[in-house]
Amino acid sequence: MENKKNLIPQEITIQYNEEGKTPNPISTTKNKTSKSKAEDLYILPVIKMVVFPHIIVPITAGRDYSRNLLQEAYQKKWELGVLTQKDPSEDLPGADGVFQEGTVVKIIKIIELPEGKVTAIVKGVRSFKVHKFLESDTRFLKAHIKFLTDTQPKAKAIYSALVDNIRDVFKKILDLNNAPPLLAGFALENAETAENLINFICMNADLPTEKALELLRQRNAHKRAELLYENLLEISTHLELRLDIQDKTKKALDKHQKEYILTQQMRTIQEELGQENDGDVAELLEKSATKEWNPEVQAHFEKELRKLEKLNIQSPEYSVQRNYLNFYTDLPWNHLSTSTISITKTKKLLDKEHFGLQDVKERILEYLSVLQLKQNLKAPILCLCGPPGVGKTSLGKSIADSLGRKFIRISLGGLHDESEIRGHRKTYIGAMAGKILQSIKKAGVSNPVVVLDEIDKLGKSMQGDPSSALLEVLDPEQNHEFYDNFLEVSYDLSKVLFIATANTLNTIQSPLLDRMEIIQISGYTAEEKMEIAKNYLVPKQIEENGLGKNAFILKNEELLHIITHYTRESGVRKLNHKIAKIARRIAYKTTMGETFDKNIKTEEIDAILGVPHPPSLANHAGYPGVVTGLAWTSMGGDILFIESILSEGKGNLSMTGNLGDVMKESATIALEYIKAYYPQYGISKEDVTQKNIHIHVPEGATPKDGPSAGIAMFTSIISSFLHKNVKPNIAMTGEITLRGKVLPVGGIKEKILAAKRAGIQEVILCKENKRDVEEIDSQYIKGLTIHYIDQMQEVIPLAIA
Repeated sequence: MENKKNLIPQEITIQYNEEGKTPNPISTTKNKTSKSKAEDLYILPVIKMVVFPHIIVPITAGRDYSRNLLQEAYQKKWELGVLTQKDPSEDLPGADGVFQEGTVVKIIKIIELPEGKVTAIVKGVRSFKVHKFLESDTRFLKAHIKFLTDTQPKAKAIYSALVDNIRDVFKKILDLNNAPPLLAGFALENAETAENLINFICMNADLPTEKALELLRQRNAHKRAELLYENLLEISTHLELRLDIQDKTKKALDKHQKEYILTQQMRTIQEELGQENDGDVAELLEKSATKEWNPEVQAHFEKELRKLEKLNIQSPEYSVQRNYLNFYTDLPWNHLSTSTISITKTKKLLDKEHFGLQDVKERILEYLSVLQLKQNLKAPILCLCGPPGVGKTSLGKSIADSLGRKFIRISLGGLHDESEIRGHRKTYIGAMAGKILQSIKKAGVSNPVVVLDEIDKLGKSMQGDPSSALLEVLDPEQNHEFYDNFLEVSYDLSKVLFIATANTLNTIQSPLLDRMEIIQISGYTAEEKMEIAKNYLVPKQIEENGLGKNAFILKNEELLHIITHYTRESGVRKLNHKIAKIARRIAYKTTMGETFDKNIKTEEIDAILGVPHPPSLANHAGYPGVVTGLAWTSMGGDILFIESILSEGKGNLSMTGNLGDVMKESATIALEYIKAYYPQYGISKEDVTQKNIHIHVPEGATPKDGPSAGIAMFTSIISSFLHKNVKPNIAMTGEITLRGKVLPVGGIKEKILAAKRAGIQEVILCKENKRDVEEIDSQYIKGLTIHYIDQMQEVIPLAIA
């Protein structure tokens, strides 16, 4: 960016001659420009700067265009035409973006600066006006110019006196600004001609760009001197008035009023300039009159308002303080929305908007029943935990609707700065309140329903730990005095109903977990997904895609085909995407006027959605050593395949598939147990001691860990040693020990749902997991045969064919 020449009179710019020294800033070298009246020159646009002839001045360039032009002109000894931009914010102005009058300059020296900038020391040569812009060069702006000639004054004596007056007024301005006299005095007293002196003062008198251009355009030397004299008198009068205001203000104060010095000065200046801030103060007072503040909050507001009154309206601090007080008065404080807890109404709304999830709905209704009886919110915060797409956030929205409260969602995923929760201190540039108070301000009431989405994905960095900051927010014993660094006073959050959502509890720190009541949402069965699709997803996509009612129909058979062959999830998010894709195809056919059958068939679904994915078990049936295990992930339950194979060796074990330490330990336990008791399983000693065994879990890019694959690994190794296949329609989960025991594991409901999605018919679990199965609704285990075992050897007759 070129030098934005904003020189104030007390800071005369130091210029340089060819030797790099600091001589008279007014050049006394005679012009060597061609005597022709017209010439073609490259144009250098500058910002807020007007160069005058015979003056040496630095131009700092940061734009690629300006920097390249200056460097090439210096190397090739070109003279350049300097024109002022009309719009300072324009990055690269064209012919219409610059004024027509300027000055030809000669580059004396180029100085390299940091950050890729250069400073060119240039000397003004002669003023000119653009005749027309040329298009011969695509790199730089080029123009055909005509040189301008000044009309010399006829009344030499009057002109000389006028120049003396100009010199005296400029010296007076320098004195009023306490400018260093040495350089200015040297330049003023040693100017070779009156024209050079006037040009020097024009460059250094802190004139607005428009007035400086007006002086450059004026070709009559006498009129230019008169115009400059008028401008200097205006600057001098303004400075004298400012100093007079300062003197009056100081005399009006005594030693007991020192704390009001800045206030009095600011008010006096504002009265002279007509810039009072009474409007902002009156507006803030009007807004504060409607607030029900306690004495502490009221006192803090009055203190901050007094600070605003003392600030100059033109100062940066004024806007910061005004924005702070605007936020302060925009908060709802004790303003509450009318809210009534009706358990019957909430139950109807939850049943209407959410299919299934009966146990989840019961937990929510129990929670709200306690709130209705206690008439306060000092109860644990709800945390809905489950895989994506099962309706956690929409459940929070339904709760807000049933209570008649405002609903606010705050996404916490990836948040790593504590200030996002507690706010920044308002002394920092760009400071703002935390997300909690910003959301409450947006809601306009102090008792909204706030969903803290993805609380398990909070980060941590050098800027602090947001999850630790949430401890105060979610603690009913503390959040009535929540302190935001930006607000600087306590704010009552006890009326806010917080609902958190998470995919997994493993990444939530224990103190934060203790403050929440966990409600697990496992997912949906295929039958539930079909009902959700028919009653919610299909009508929704018909409406969102602009189709008429019953524009297309998906029957149970087709919906089941989509669920089993195109989605493998606990929720219904991908199912919704697939139905949306079908709806878009129907919309396309409708707009193209094509005829189609409203009853979408399986063949047409495959044509729209692509090749269906075959069931996972079809690829893994009929091989020894291949076992189906059941796993739990943050996305819900899933199946995984454990493969093992024997090879010649010395009884060593190797593993692949991106396995974690716990999973590797399970494989080691299984093999060592078999080595210890191989005779009772019909395995020869030679196989145990002279065969290496390799275990692999497919999808190697996905990290896997946990103890629940122990029984599956044991079964896989036994199957490989016996060279017998494992039933393809059976899956298992359980931890094992060196004593041959099978231990219980978690996530049973999610794993059973995953087994049903994969077409599993039999499931093997630990006996102690029977109580978990009994808590599951019968519809989830319909069609499944569940075997309970206590010892590892019990799995062999059940699983191996």
